[in-house]
Amino acid sequence: MAFVVSSGQLAVTGAGVTTGYAAMPLQAAPWEYEAIWRTQPQVRTVIGFLARNIAQLGIHTFRRLSDTDRERLTDHPLAQLLAAPLPRLTTYRFVERWVADCALYDNAYQIKIKVDGQLRLLPVPPTLIRPYGGNWIAPDYYETAGGRDFGPDEVVHTHGYSPENLTYGSSPMEALRDLLLESTEASKQRAAMWKSGARMTGVITRPVEAEWGADDRRRFREMWRTFAAGGGAEGGTPILEDGMEYKPIALNPQQAQYVEARKLTREEVSAAYFIPPPLIGILDHATYSNIREQHAHLYQDTLGPWMVMIQQEIQSQILPDLPDSNGVYCEFNIDAKMRGSFEEQAAAASTATGGPWMTRNEIRARNNLPAVEGGDELIVPMNVTEGGLASPRDTAPPPDALPKARGLALVKSGRPSDLGTADGEREALAASLVKFTERATGKLLTAAGAKADGMPDLLALWAAGSKDRLAQLSALLADHGFRLAQVGAWTVLSEWNPDAEGWSADVMLAWILAAAETHAEQHEEAGRKAVARVQEAEAESWQGDLRQAAASLATDAAVRAATASTELTSFGGHDAASSSGLTKKIWRTGGKNPRPSHKAQDGERVSLDDVFSNGLRWPGDGSGKTAELVNCNCTLDYAKEE
Repeated sequence: MAFVVSSGQLAVTGAGVTTGYAAMPLQAAPWEYEAIWRTQPQVRTVIGFLARNIAQLGIHTFRRLSDTDRERLTDHPLAQLLAAPLPRLTTYRFVERWVADCALYDNAYQIKIKVDGQLRLLPVPPTLIRPYGGNWIAPDYYETAGGRDFGPDEVVHTHGYSPENLTYGSSPMEALRDLLLESTEASKQRAAMWKSGARMTGVITRPVEAEWGADDRRRFREMWRTFAAGGGAEGGTPILEDGMEYKPIALNPQQAQYVEARKLTREEVSAAYFIPPPLIGILDHATYSNIREQHAHLYQDTLGPWMVMIQQEIQSQILPDLPDSNGVYCEFNIDAKMRGSFEEQAAAASTATGGPWMTRNEIRARNNLPAVEGGDELIVPMNVTEGGLASPRDTAPPPDALPKARGLALVKSGRPSDLGTADGEREALAASLVKFTERATGKLLTAAGAKADGMPDLLALWAAGSKDRLAQLSALLADHGFRLAQVGAWTVLSEWNPDAEGWSADVMLAWILAAAETHAEQHEEAGRKAVARVQEAEAESWQGDLRQAAASLATDAAVRAATASTELTSFGGHDAASSSGLTKKIWRTGGKNPRPSHKAQDGERVSLDDVFSNGLRWPGDGSGKTAELVNCNCTLDYAKEE
């Protein structure tokens, strides 16, 4: 690989290109990066987490045939090289070392060698190889501990960012050095304490008037040293003379906060590698829902940049040395990790291949499957028409048939087995409402873009599908609302009325349908107003403004789902409390940043049929002021008359 450098041009920047030694990225003893990895459990945990999670994925090789099609290659030289980088070296171990070296040193090296006429890669520890000579753009060669030199085109060098040059990276260990040193010194102090029988440092005081000769002083000193040195005398009792007192002067374990300090070290190390703490065992603020979300984000935000880096290094440093590389590339196989449950995958596949927005070959290409004959035609089911549904999985009964078409099961006794948690049902409603909103605004964007030049009548386009949207939206909200109300009801019933005597879920249905219709109308009106603002502005950038309005409406949908969830859950609990003979309700303020009015009434107690000081019957009560409802996370407790 040749570099053409113009010193005259670059010298103008004040950082001229000069020949010189490219310093090793390793620092002086005793805190070499290798020693840090061996002795610091937090560093080893985090780096092992990164390396193992990426190594388990495997790398697949493909050839791009078109923008929508590609084929998997198993006999290409790149696929064979990645499957066996060296004889008896697996892909897992190869990728694990690659990632671990980059994570620890911010540098990873492999030497290109020939074995039986085929290209192979020999991983080299960064302590045994270094860039030498050249300039800040590239070294002249790579020097190894064995005295052998290799040219830049003979070494695959992966490195991160360094502010000094472009030839090697700067390890995160440098930023963590002081923190890790502090942790090590704390460990030494604890070890010394336990070695001394868990005795803390202290002083011995004696009365001034007590007589103490030289022989007495020497005898007592030897006795105390024998008792305290080296441990082994735990449980023994030293004899103090002449009114002596022992006064500890060191921090006790509680004051030293040993557990908190170790946890802080792991949190700081995980932050340096952008890993969410719950994924490496710090579960202080973990819940089922946020761990599930963080697991999904793991292969996008945390491991995604690492995988992209390795894929591009293979593309730029390895693939050019292989034959028949036109259109060839590789990808980590994250499909299995990113897919949901079997039911979620089946629903997504049915929607994608049965709706009129994606062909079968397009979805096959996304799943690394070859195209099939006839798969480029859109499938338009008979029940999907202009202004109708976007997928054969959807249902849209007319508004007047909603109660009849809902088919909701009536709960007489016992909590339904398929009923989720409050957080789970809340997230399900949010996902459905956001998806519905994105689908509705997507239709509007498509219809507006298909018109002639100039801004069309956006309000007319939006109004054309209003009736169908209201019907679908009311059905969606009623379905999720019924489940949320049952969750709230059974939260109360499980404590006060486990047999659900005098209570039936079907009694709540009429109220839920009315609430669903109200929320549907409010959401539809919010969409109309957003479109009207774009229409009234009459700006040349109306298409961008419309896309922005669509994104804003999707965000509003998530907020509306949270507000509606609080209202429905609270209503269900209130209804169950009334049927169970409870007479008092107590407001419990929730959320990280509650409203001042809600915070002030935390613990406020009123009769079951009364309203609280903010005018609400329960958190999220739709009859109250909007300022008291949006994103409310408060709850209610109940009690019987005292």
